[in-house]
Parts: sequence; C-alpha cells; structure tokens
Amino acid sequence: MNKKVVCFGEIMLRLSTPGYQRFNQSSEFKATYGGGEANVAVSLANYGLQSDFVTRLPKNDLARACEMDLKKYGVSTDNIIYGGDRLGIYFLETGAVSRGSKVVYDRANSAVSQIEAGMIDWDQVFENATWFHWTGITPAISQGAADACLEAIKKANEKGITVSCDLNFRKNLWKYGKTAGEVMPELVAGTDIILGNEEDAAMVLGIHPDGLDVTSGHVTAEAYLSVSQKIMKEYPRCKKVITTLRGSINANHNSWAGVLYDGETLFKSNNTYQITHIVDRVGGGDSFMGGLIYGLLTYAGDDQKALNFAVAASCLKHTVFGDYNQVSVEEVEKLMDGDASGRVSR
Repeated sequence: MNKKVVCFGEIMLRLSTPGYQRFNQSSEFKATYGGGEANVAVSLANYGLQSDFVTRLPKNDLARACEMDLKKYGVSTDNIIYGGDRLGIYFLETGAVSRGSKVVYDRANSAVSQIEAGMIDWDQVFENATWFHWTGITPAISQGAADACLEAIKKANEKGITVSCDLNFRKNLWKYGKTAGEVMPELVAGTDIILGNEEDAAMVLGIHPDGLDVTSGHVTAEAYLSVSQKIMKEYPRCKKVITTLRGSINANHNSWAGVLYDGETLFKSNNTYQITHIVDRVGGGDSFMGGLIYGLLTYAGDDQKALNFAVAASCLKHTVFGDYNQVSVEEVEKLMDGDASGRVSR
C-alpha cells in the first residue's frame, strides 16, 4: 500500500543570481520555486511515495506556474486553497569559499500568511494519510498560519497520524508580536518526530545541551545526547530526536553527518561525507527530512538504515541546483553502499 505523506507550509518563488554573482553584479535572476515543506514533498514524490502539499496560493499566473511545477515532480496539489494577493519571493546570492550565501525575503502579506484556522478541511486532507510534516517556519509567518498549523497537528493526533517537525528557527520571521518560545511548545507537544540542532532547541524550546561548545570547531555526536534527552522528557509524545551535523569548512566545502536518538540508543550515521564542491546547499535540511521520513516509513524498525538514507540523500542534494532534491532511491542507496565515485553511468 502506498503511504501518503501530507506537508503543510509556504512555497515561494526563488530568484537566484547566476553562478556566484553578487546581487549588485547581476542583471538577471534564475526563477525556480521552493520552501521547507514543499521541498520535503518533492523528495518524497521522487522516492515513489504519495506526497500531498497543502498551502494557500493567490489566483494568478505565478501561483499557477508554481502549482504546475509541483505537479511536474509528482506532488499532489489537490488540497491547495486559494485567496490573497501574492506569492512570497526570496532572492538568493550563492556564496563561494569564505563568502557566505545571502538570502533576502520578500514574503510579507503573502497568501499563506493570511490563512486562518478553519480554512482547510483537515478531515479531507488527512484521508488515507500516514504522516504529517510541518516546520517552525510556518508558525513564524503569522498568527493565522500558527493557528492553522496547530489545527492540523491536533487533527492528525486524533487520527493517529505520525507528526514530524523540523524546528527550523528563523529569527527574522517572528515579527507579528509573539516569540517562538511562546508559540512553538504547544505545537511541538503534538509532534512524534523532531529534527533540530542545538540552536533550534535553545531558541524555540528553551532547552540547552550540557557541555556543548559549538564554537570549538569539534562537536561529537554524543554531545547532542543531553539535548535529545531533555526534549523527550519535556515532550513525552516525542519518539525520536534527530540532528544534522554540518561542519562548515567554507561555503563550498562542508562535512555532513547526522545522529538519531530513540529514547534508548544514540545512532550516528555510518558515513561522514566530505562535500567538497557544493552546487547548492539551500534545502539541505529539507532533503535530510525527506530522506528520513522515507527511511522511517520504508525501513520500519531500522533507525540506523533510515538515518543513513537521510544523510546520503541530503549529501546528494548539495550537488543539485534549486531547492528540490531531485534524486532517486537508487542513487541514494548507491551512495549509502559506499559508491561515491561519481562515475558516468552509461
């Protein structure tokens, strides 16, 4: 039976400068689409799962193009609702070596920011659903988006649907009068699978790890055990806490691994990948989440294999332009099995 995963959040028009050009150099932008939850939905569709993306879009040609783009990758848009005046936009300048990438948002008053509880028929959305995914970006957009997200989580809990969250703290988005610490705990309380790093845990949940100095340049997987244990103690519904381990040597070279804690065992990915020539790191965390959801659903009971799949999938995402991770299960499993040669397949 095909497993249906529902993702809810905002999708935006992405306008990026060509190559490594700076904003003030470029006379043109490359137009694609992306957003945390939509990126996860595309990953899952690529892996052959039934993937449903839910959002609110305006009735205009840009939004129509966006919806067609999602359909092209196999994502269901049947439960998108319409209203509002505009699609959010973000501008991307890709960094190189010691110059980091930059993002400028133009998403104020977007259609999904004006959503309200009661606008989406969650009973219909969750028909035959196995999994619901949200991120901390959505409740940061507006009170209405936070209310709609909480409504979805409660309905998913009622129906016995697994709920996952990427905490994704974005300080520049919390502008409507409430902090992440005021809004997020109630939503996290209804969540079964939590992805987040030590900064997310501190800024979103007020949970701080013991003896972890992330500025030291050397952070072991075991250092994250304390924060995972604290999250599970504070939020007893939570069954797994996962953290990506990114070492940023420079804008083009990152190390990449991950850890998963299930309440008893701290699993560390079998491989730590050296991504030496990054094409596009935007969406890296979303590709990890997509890989993790696929792994947990497909390799049921084998958390180690699910974690390994997520890390390999997100490693490959760094080689793909755009927000979406356009790779197949076969490509991910090939890397999992140790083939990182990148040889031509013919």
